[in-house]
This record gives sequence, structure tokens and C-alpha cells, in this order.
Amino acid sequence: MDKLDAIFSPKSVAVLGASTIPGKVGHDIFENILKGGYTGTLYPVNPKAKSIQCIKAYPTILDIPDEVDLAMIILPPKIALKAVEGCIEKGVKGIVIVSAGFREVGGEGLEIENRIFDLCSEAGIRLVGPNCLGVINPHKNIRLNASFSARMPAQGNISFISQSGALCTAVLDFAADRGFGFSKFISTGNKADVNELDLLQYFHHDLETEVIMIYMEELKKSGQHFIDKIKEITSGDRPTPVLVIKSGRTSAGSKAAASHTGSLAGTEAVYDAIFEESGIIRVDSVNDLFDYAIAFASNKMPDGNKIAIVTNAGGPGIVATDITVTSGLELSEFDSETIEVLSSHLPPTANIHNPVDIIGDASQDRYENALNAVIKDKNVNGALVILTPQSMTNAIGTAEVIAKISKRTSKPIICSFMGIVDVSAGVKYLQENHIPVYRFPENAARALGKLYEARLWLDRQQLAQFEFNHDINRAKEIIKSNLAKGRTYLGELDGRELLKCYGFNLLPMGLAKDEDEAVKLADEMGYPVVQKIVSKQILHKSDAGGVKIGLENAENVREAFAEIIKNAKNYDPDAKLDGVLVQKMAKAGEEVILGMNRCQDFGPLLMFGLGGVFVELFKDVVFRLAPIGRNNARRMVRNIKSFPLLNGFRGKPKSDIESIHKHLVSLSDLVVDHPQIKEIDINPLLVHKKGEGSTVADVRIILSETETGE
Repeated sequence: MDKLDAIFSPKSVAVLGASTIPGKVGHDIFENILKGGYTGTLYPVNPKAKSIQCIKAYPTILDIPDEVDLAMIILPPKIALKAVEGCIEKGVKGIVIVSAGFREVGGEGLEIENRIFDLCSEAGIRLVGPNCLGVINPHKNIRLNASFSARMPAQGNISFISQSGALCTAVLDFAADRGFGFSKFISTGNKADVNELDLLQYFHHDLETEVIMIYMEELKKSGQHFIDKIKEITSGDRPTPVLVIKSGRTSAGSKAAASHTGSLAGTEAVYDAIFEESGIIRVDSVNDLFDYAIAFASNKMPDGNKIAIVTNAGGPGIVATDITVTSGLELSEFDSETIEVLSSHLPPTANIHNPVDIIGDASQDRYENALNAVIKDKNVNGALVILTPQSMTNAIGTAEVIAKISKRTSKPIICSFMGIVDVSAGVKYLQENHIPVYRFPENAARALGKLYEARLWLDRQQLAQFEFNHDINRAKEIIKSNLAKGRTYLGELDGRELLKCYGFNLLPMGLAKDEDEAVKLADEMGYPVVQKIVSKQILHKSDAGGVKIGLENAENVREAFAEIIKNAKNYDPDAKLDGVLVQKMAKAGEEVILGMNRCQDFGPLLMFGLGGVFVELFKDVVFRLAPIGRNNARRMVRNIKSFPLLNGFRGKPKSDIESIHKHLVSLSDLVVDHPQIKEIDINPLLVHKKGEGSTVADVRIILSETETGE
């Protein structure tokens, strides 16, 4: 038996702080449990009351003569602490603290919360809260509404987790309006003990839960561990879709960062990385959360992205087509047999090609014939059915034939019954038969796109991992030596030796103090060459006019040297100029960036994207938490919008994409092996034609004198 069973399916509940005064939380929660039809035994605890709602009250939990599974505590912090001690003595199995005034206010409140957690942990009791809405289980055998929401939701197959109690009441109201039912519903509050991971694992094993929705404000230091566990949930033997709306999407990155990666790696980049790596689907609004949950609750996913649209109005069909394409789907091309069947059943004015327009006077029979034909087509992976209310439209009849066809196919059928009053009976029938239905076709198309996205996650290929032989000890010596000399910033000259230990391809280079030395170095390595300013105070060389490329001879080198020094002095008169770096010019390649910024709570965050001078302009980058392997590196590269540039866009030769995969994994290994590395930019990494590898053109590394980790 899972310890969280005592929270969600208790045989008895004691409400500590139950009140006789309507409007007080202690009164309303007790009343909600009572009026919700709770099937267990309910005990009010209040030393000043003989009874509450006609039920005998007890002075303390220890005075209750029977066993208590769940204690609901609605008391101020100091009194709550004493109540918890009584609960432990009583032998309760679970505790939910609804009241506020704990961690969120700091000081003594935080101390009391920590003490309560320690006591519960020692006693083996699971704790929800403090500062939470409570818990709801609408299952007919439980009927527990242990919350301060007066609404008991309908029973369904979706579980909801919210860090915000206030949002929960709005969600319950919203769900009721959309005919939406829940399996379990919980507010986590301060998460002193029970957190999202505990609940996700519990719901994954709950046979009543098919989809999990989460409203999240933060995770507490659980990056890689969280990812590993959630992967088992979203892609294991019984995959459970997880949909998350995360507050704070627009949080800014770190403005004090010394690297491109650091400036782009805001808090939300960490969460995007966690969600992407673990198979969680992130949504932007509560409305989307419900839209997608409804689709996933139908338990059908398309095997491919070829979709058929059946509509009785051309305009909505065009809208659906546009959104379908932008959602990663395609309109399927029907085979000849499907076209023949459609032609035989539909009037001459109908469009028998995708999207199928069965005309405004369509009856339920016409919908049935059209949907039957397209859903059987081997080129169709799912269908979107649109109905607009006309005077001859039979919404309930059409809903009945859609439900009948849906039962006979494994392919998802998503509906848009446009309108409210005229289609309400049909909408209700579809909801009762677990057919996803939306007011607008664009919502339906997006939901279908999310189903396909989830299918891609489940069907993702797993390549064999790379095998490397990194020189870890040499890298340790390099880092130790630089830190001993007080060097925390490593440019190309120092950083290149570190990258060499992890298999990166670097160019010949040398530092010139004057023009003659620059010419000598260029002559030795061969033309053409590149020259760059070297200064700890000038991190972004291009901004300072400190980079010259394509220098073909000694005269070019002398002129470039003088101009670089002049530009650097004008850019920052106080900067200490160490000289000019002379570097063999790499052969042509696409410019990408590889980087890492070490986050305080989550560890090394890797970045990949379009590089060169465009990285800050276009911000076409993706993030993952290290460590990563070959498969995650592959998905990183494919996830940037500029991927077609690397993959032979418009006849260009394909780039050596596998070399990027290898370098990303090597970078991951480097920053995991050496926690003293705080930030790193490899920008640009020049990716040559397929089979010709990649070359590091520039690198900057920031070290920390103390190890920084998770």
C-alpha cells in the first residue's frame, strides 16, 4: 500500500481546527467533506465545541476512539506544530496542513515548517502543504472533498496538481463548465514533503488516472533526478501523458553573465530543458491545458501526421487546414478508393478531396459516410470533424454517428462543434462518450498536433552511445594550474588546451605582441589567417572591432594588427591589451554555438544553436541539462529553427551533423567532470560538409575558484 493512499483514499478523516462559524476555513472544509458525500468516517476536532454540523466534536485527536488515516490541520503554525505531535502519537497515516504562515513568511514560520517536516519524516507520515487548498478524490467509493472549494468535480480520468491553491478553485469552476472530470485533485502549497515527483509517480500507478495536469511555480533542486524518473512515466510500460503550465515564462536571463550562454540561459530555459528531456508537454495557458488534456484523455494517438478534415463549411475547413500545418501535421492525400466512395455518397457540389467539404445542408448520414470513408484510408492517421449549425443540422445525430465510428477505429477523431446553444446536445453527447470536442477548429487542430507530438516522443529512436577516451587528468591539471595563477577567464590560447582533452578540433594559433611577430606567425601557419584582440576586459571582440578575417598576406596582417589595436583602445581605453591572436583561418562552414551555464539549483545547462554574431539577435537556441548522451544531443540539433541550414537547405551540401552530436556530448562530459567550469562558449563552431568534421573558431571559458554544482 502506497503511503499516499492515506491522503487520497482515507477510511477516516479528522479535521483539526474544525469551526462552528460559517465562512471560516475550518468550518467550510469540514462542511465540504460532509456535503461531498464522503464514504468514510469524519471526526471534527475542536476543544471549544461539543459538535459541528450535528457531529460530535473531540477536544484533541487523541480523544478520538478509533483509528484515523488522514488529519486535516487548519490551525496557526505554533498550534499546528502541537497538533502534528498529537497526530504522530495517534498514529495517523497522512497529514494535510491547509493553513498559511509557514515557509512563505520566513522566520519563525519557516522554522516551524522545517520542524513539522522532520517530525513527520521520522514518523514515516506523508505531509501535504502547508499553505494549500487540500485534496479531492471524486471517485464514487471515496467522495472526498477535503478542501475549501465548495465544488466537488465530476469523476474522470485526469489528475491535477497545483502549487497554487487559489488557481484550483478557478480550475474546478472552469472544468465544470466544460464537462470535465477528475480522478484526483491536489494543491501542494509549500511542498514541505510531498512534491510534484511524488504525485506524478503515484498517479502514474493509479489505474484511475490516464492524464496528469500540473500548474507549477518551481521545482526544488531536482533536475536530473526528476528527468530520469519522469522519463519512466512518459515513456515506460504504461506511458502517462503529463501536461504542465509553468508560471514565469517571460523571466529574463542573467544580465551579469560573461557569455552568450549565460545571458540566454534564464530560469525558464532550465524548465524548458527539463520538460523537453523528460517528455513533459508544456502549454502556455489554462485553456490549452484543458484542450490538450481532453484530447489525451481519449487514449488515442495518431501513428503518423497525415490528417483528414471533414467539414460542412469551407471557411472553418481552411482555418483548420492552416493550423493543422503549423501544428506539425499534414493533410493526407486520399487513395483512389476513398475518392470513389466519397464521390458516390456526396453531392456534386461537395469537395471530395482533403479537406472534405460536405456542404452546409449536410445531414448526419452524409457525415457518417464521409467520416467512414476517410478514417479507413491507409493514408489517414486521424480525423478532424467540423460542424457549424445550419437550419438542417442535426448536432445530436451527427455526434452519435461520430461516436459509433470512433469506437470502431484506433485512430483519433477530434471534433469542433462551432457554437454554443444550437450544438450543445451534440457536444454533451460527445463529452459523455469521451470524444474530444472544441468550439473552434483551431483548438481542435492544435490538440491533434499535441497528440502527434506525444507519439513522436513515444516512438523516438535510440542510437548507440558514443564511446570517447577523454584525457580527464590532463584537463584537471590545466584547470588547477590556471586557478593557481588566479586565472578565471580562459580565452582561446588557454581554453584550446582544455578543449583538446575532449576531442575538439582546433586551429593553429599564436599571440603576437607587435606587427612583426604577427607576420612571422602567419607565415609559419600559412595564409589566409584571422586576427583577434586578446583582452580580459573585451569579451565580445566583434563589438570592439577587434576581429579581422581573410588576411591573405603579410601586408594585410600588418594593417589589420594596427587597426585592431586602435579599435580596442577606442572601445575601452582602460582595457589591458595582451596582444593580438593570429589564427589559421578555418575552411568554410556553418556557424553554430555550443555553450554551458552552471545553474545554482540544477547544475550545468547546455546550449546549442545558430552561432556567430547572430546568436543574441535571433536567439535560435535550445537547452538541456547535463549529462546528455547521443540521443539528446541529436534532438537538440534538430530542435533549432535553423536546422534546415545544416541539413542541405535548397541544395546546399549537408553539414557534418554527427560531429556536432559528438561535440555536444563531449562538452557535457567536460562540464560534468569539472565542476569548476562556470560558463563556456564555443562560438562559432564551424561545421564543415558531411564527413569533414567541425572546427572551433573561438572559445571563452569562465572558471570558479570554488566548485559549483547542484
